[in-house]
Amino acid sequence: PRSSECADHACLPESESQPHLQGVTGLRNLGNTCYMNAILQCLCSISPLVEYFLSGKYMTALQKDCSEVTTAFAYLMTDMWLGDSDCVSPEIFLSALGSLYPVFLKKTQQDAQEFLIYVLNELHEALKKHCGRRAYEKRSAPRSCRKVVASETSIITRLFEGQLNYSITCLKYTLTWNNQIHCSFCEIKQETAVRATISKAPKIIVFHLKRFDIQGTVKRKLRTEILYPLTNLDLTPYICPIFRKHPKYNLCAVVNHFGDLDGGHYTAFCKNSVTQAWYSFDDTRLPALFYTDTEAQELGQRPDHCKPATRNCSAMCFVIKSLQPAYIT
Repeated sequence: PRSSECADHACLPESESQPHLQGVTGLRNLGNTCYMNAILQCLCSISPLVEYFLSGKYMTALQKDCSEVTTAFAYLMTDMWLGDSDCVSPEIFLSALGSLYPVFLKKTQQDAQEFLIYVLNELHEALKKHCGRRAYEKRSAPRSCRKVVASETSIITRLFEGQLNYSITCLKYTLTWNNQIHCSFCEIKQETAVRATISKAPKIIVFHLKRFDIQGTVKRKLRTEILYPLTNLDLTPYICPIFRKHPKYNLCAVVNHFGDLDGGHYTAFCKNSVTQAWYSFDDTRLPALFYTDTEAQELGQRPDHCKPATRNCSAMCFVIKSLQPAYIT
């Protein structure tokens, strides 16, 4: 069955004169499920993922014993991109995921990043195929920079999977308080510096921004302003030097959080691959049009400028390499 249409169209402003745009569709809030709606909007704005599901390619890879979540996801994406309604309900998808993880059926606020991980894991499990033994690439490279080749691959690993290399330096006074690491050389907990470099750059990177700080019993929201470019985010300084690659990424979606640790509201900014314009998604509210990349740059604005300041909201950024969806199978 397909996802049903929203029953609460009354919350939508009248827009009879405006035709419905592909991929610009609201999602019904099923009871504190704004975290889910924001993540689904971001995933449904990633063009190679959209192409994979709308073309039906997922059906040839689908594992029959764990297909319910993935099938519901595909139907929901189809309704969002090919339907003619201003909003649809993700109820069937939530029911399928909730049958595996009942916490999502409690109608309580959940963490958007954790929800994203559960969704990607379920999609991977349903679409994976075995590729032989786990192995390492580039054995001539330093051990710390070798790439691990997964024994099972899917559209999820081909798009999202990367690899980080961590180095830990003792006594640099960077990690403090409860973040201290037990040093195997000193045999005690020390303040340390941790540096991460990318040994395998994925086609799509999701940056989860730490927005909360806990010092003892004190909890507070971090309101540091986050500046991110719309295009050509250069990650070369963070690539393991042995690979000498120069990956550049374009911003394609942002998850926003308003509120504090005890509650709040999630929304999303997403770039539509058809119109090349940015839209604000807030549950069933009719998505608001922002600017194209060029217009935003000319106006000296970013998509988040049309909402409260960045330091109050941005929680997660999706950035994507320049690639052709047809090559993703």
